[in-house]
Amino acid sequence: MSQDSFHSYRPAEGHRLAHDPLNAIVAPRPIGWIGTVSDTGVANLAPYSFFNLFSYRPPIIGFSSSGEKDSLANVRATGAFTWNLVSRALAEAMNLTSAPVGAEVDEFALAGLEKLPSLEIGAPRVASSPVQFECKVTEILRLKTLTDTPSNNWMVFGEVVHVHIDPACLADGVYRTVAAVPIARGGGPADYFEVRDDTLFLMSRPR
Repeated sequence: MSQDSFHSYRPAEGHRLAHDPLNAIVAPRPIGWIGTVSDTGVANLAPYSFFNLFSYRPPIIGFSSSGEKDSLANVRATGAFTWNLVSRALAEAMNLTSAPVGAEVDEFALAGLEKLPSLEIGAPRVASSPVQFECKVTEILRLKTLTDTPSNNWMVFGEVVHVHIDPACLADGVYRTVAAVPIARGGGPADYFEVRDDTLFLMSRPR
């Protein structure tokens, strides 16, 4: 393709499309279903599509909060959070927890989800989630622009201190990604994708 054949733009000047393509291009993205508890004991559960695993050793995961949301306030106050894998069976419940409700609302109850207590932290887990991580906060960073101007986005990093896996997802000691039928966020207002066996292909690294 020639340079002139691309749709090119500078984000600061607008994309000139019907919908910002950025989160549709970097997709699908795993969902950070983050469980926290406030300093007054109110449980919170919220999905974040800007989420991922960032290192094996130590195991560090992180999610980005756009604005001062309840999850951010809670991790600042308590220093801990849980991550709960969203399976296809939990998609609708996950969506309910994205509702813009007040800090006094327990999203576990709102979505009809049973809590499980964590073993090492105060934040609760989603009992029906096939995999749950207990995490302790290592860093909270406010993202900046090229001009060093603080943005309205905060990155929360946490070290995984305890992992809980449904044995149904294990086969001969190996975790099978597709066993839980995890879902991931696409672009636009409503796009999601399932991870299934029929989309699997194998490709080994060069040696």
